[in-house]
Amino acid sequence: MTTDKFNGWVAVYCASSTSVHPKYFAASEKLSAALATHGFGIVYGGGSKGLMGAVADEMLRMGGRIRGIIPTFMTEVEWHHKGLNSLQLVETMAERKMMMVENTVGVVALPGGVGTLEEILEVISHKRLGLYFNPVIFLNIDGYFNPLIEMLERMVEEKFMRVEHLKLWSVAKNAEEVIELIKNTELWPANARNFAGL
Repeated sequence: MTTDKFNGWVAVYCASSTSVHPKYFAASEKLSAALATHGFGIVYGGGSKGLMGAVADEMLRMGGRIRGIIPTFMTEVEWHHKGLNSLQLVETMAERKMMMVENTVGVVALPGGVGTLEEILEVISHKRLGLYFNPVIFLNIDGYFNPLIEMLERMVEEKFMRVEHLKLWSVAKNAEEVIELIKNTELWPANARNFAGL
């Protein structure tokens, strides 16, 4: 059941593949349900298939708020979801990524492919540069993101980033932990550019 109180938009990065293990579909649905229950809306890539479709369908089933942002070329092959509260068409993938994080209270990446990795790494990079300040969360189902998290940690070990940059992202094992992180993670410092380098 959704709450009447609106607590803000959360950007959710998710894949369009229909071939992935059912556990990822289940995790996507649980994330949508948890966000809806706690009064958050979802901004996502606007697709109708795979984890994108699971996220959207569950949020709609819960009576929650969901906005899609999708490049026009994807609608030409009917990749878009036709039942959303709002679907915004843009010209480029870059424009889509920029608009997806505007005015959000957090960003969550579900397991995904290269598109998902591009999106989550870009927002981490922007956060390091003081262009984004809210929680950035990996929903790490069955350790899916472990190799990437290890790589990010190695960047710190090898001094490509500061120790402080380990706080650019958070890791959650389930939807409940995502909600806690969105609510309780401290905002990234406003002076982030002062220590963006080494």
